[in-house]
Amino acid sequence: MRILGDGQREPEAGAERWRLSRASIPGPLQGDGQDVATILHLVHNLIHDEEEEEDKPSQHRMQNVGEQGHMALLGHSLAAYISVLDRERLRKLTTRILSDTTLWLCRLFRYENGSAYFHEDDRDGLVKVCRLVINARYEEYASEGYAVLSSKQPVIYQSASGRPGLGQHLCSQLGLPLSSLCTVPCNTIFGSQHQMDVALLDTLIKEDIEAGKLPLLLIVNAGTPGAGHTDKLARLKDVCDQYSMWLHVEGVNLATLALAQVTSAIMAATRSDSMTLTPGQWLGLPAVTAVTLYRHEDPALSLAAGLTCSQPVARLRALPLWLSLQYLGHNGIVQKIRHATALVEDELSSPVVLFKFSQETSAGKGRSPLTLQTCGRKSSLTLYSKLGEQLVQLVPSSGVDVVELEDEGTCVRFSPLLTAAVLGTQQENIEELAEKLAQLLPVMCSTMCLRQDFREETHRHSPSLAYIQDLSWPGLGGVCRYGHPPHTSGGSEVMIERDYFCISPEFGTEEHCVFIGMVTEDVDVSELVDTVAALGRDIEESGRLLENMTEVVRKGILEAEQQLQLANEEKLMEEGMLRQLPLVGSVLNWFSPFQSSIKGRTFNLAAGTVCHSKWQLVKATPPPSTLPPLSPPQ
Repeated sequence: MRILGDGQREPEAGAERWRLSRASIPGPLQGDGQDVATILHLVHNLIHDEEEEEDKPSQHRMQNVGEQGHMALLGHSLAAYISVLDRERLRKLTTRILSDTTLWLCRLFRYENGSAYFHEDDRDGLVKVCRLVINARYEEYASEGYAVLSSKQPVIYQSASGRPGLGQHLCSQLGLPLSSLCTVPCNTIFGSQHQMDVALLDTLIKEDIEAGKLPLLLIVNAGTPGAGHTDKLARLKDVCDQYSMWLHVEGVNLATLALAQVTSAIMAATRSDSMTLTPGQWLGLPAVTAVTLYRHEDPALSLAAGLTCSQPVARLRALPLWLSLQYLGHNGIVQKIRHATALVEDELSSPVVLFKFSQETSAGKGRSPLTLQTCGRKSSLTLYSKLGEQLVQLVPSSGVDVVELEDEGTCVRFSPLLTAAVLGTQQENIEELAEKLAQLLPVMCSTMCLRQDFREETHRHSPSLAYIQDLSWPGLGGVCRYGHPPHTSGGSEVMIERDYFCISPEFGTEEHCVFIGMVTEDVDVSELVDTVAALGRDIEESGRLLENMTEVVRKGILEAEQQLQLANEEKLMEEGMLRQLPLVGSVLNWFSPFQSSIKGRTFNLAAGTVCHSKWQLVKATPPPSTLPPLSPPQ
């Protein structure tokens, strides 16, 4: 673990490094085996050789794997070792591991008298819970199967702010039609726009009952995937009790149940019939399973639904979490969650913060609010994506990302409960993040305000310059060069760098175009467009000069070829046919040498003409050599 987890390559001799490098990996398996240290060093070098071969430095955020992470990784190796024990010893050991982990999690997250199901896919627990509810509500389901569902079609309700694709995944795994899924809208007039509309849910349930359907299960959020909002869990629990529905809760805010002080909105989640936890993300534990806590009194139905397993080996999935929880202890677990929530200072105690660009910050540029709003809507996704990428590069430990919400649009999200423990986020990283935001936001404001000026200045140079409307470009915009209509056939961009702007060739589907990136407020757009136009004229004039020179050279070559052909014909007439025969011509030239004038030719690039000159050439057989023969070396 020390060798593989060390981010710095240990110093190696040149020969040893080449021996362990990727280029030295043999194709076939070697006859003699290698020791463990050599194999681990080989894996280590493979990991870091890929990083060294990249042209740009790695921008991927690496998980902070400390000793607590090593305990989780060690659990996988121990699980494989324990699986070879005899069956009785294995049964006792796995029962102890499963019961301990279940008890600790239920006490940590205030879920009394609960059972636990450990699963790799964080959606699998909900799938098993749905099967449990189907078995409980349809008495003949175990014997008749899906045929009993035709009498009363089951309905699963979910929030419109829930995880995308979760309902479709449930229907696919359960073999239910999509008509069994009901998406409940969020409040639009009263209450939060991100919480499930309780009154509308009650109406939908009554309509389904009147249609002969069976309300089966309700999925609610204690922290929506996008913005981290919590549904009205207490009221929704009352609705579920009224219609004998199962209530399942999931979301990042469930982590705060481990704290000493918990808001009443989150505390209501402890009344739910089941909840899915992701402790690996909250505690920074790699390769740790998700956990679904549930309450049900019939163990036979839990076994039929797959929530419990009679195979001892399957229970070993809890071993990595069992080891990690013991290593951290109760205080260590609470401290990690408290540290993540403390990184967010908010009067609502929300563990998720969203940054949204405000159009009013740019009102001082002389633009009307309507113009700014329209411009922002067209380019918000691209600008925020660019902003998110820059923040990730500048402050990789912050854990920020870009999300797209239905109502608010594109936002930059900071959710420390999902990333702080994994990336090792500290308070100084948040301060650095705020500093970088203060530096980048004015650039965004000035870029959005100057876009219209850039378009107008480009139109002023028409028809020599043409403005390119490309909403996916995170900058001022693009221009098309002289006489080249834009079309999407590949990048032919020019890069110009100055002290206050940059025209980047890294983007663009338009040929013969340049795209200007984000700029500061002190940029003179008129001067910028004049510079682009001047450079375009220079490039065009240089291109015309080259085209003219090419045409002149081509005509000169054709003229020279014609003159050479005429010269060959004149030579044939002067020398006669006999001198052209190989054997007769050489004898005739030896007895009677022939003198002819050869016209030399030169090409004048400046004048574009072929010039002539004359040389005298005598064809004759050379006299025999009078030099003595060479003697062999002594």
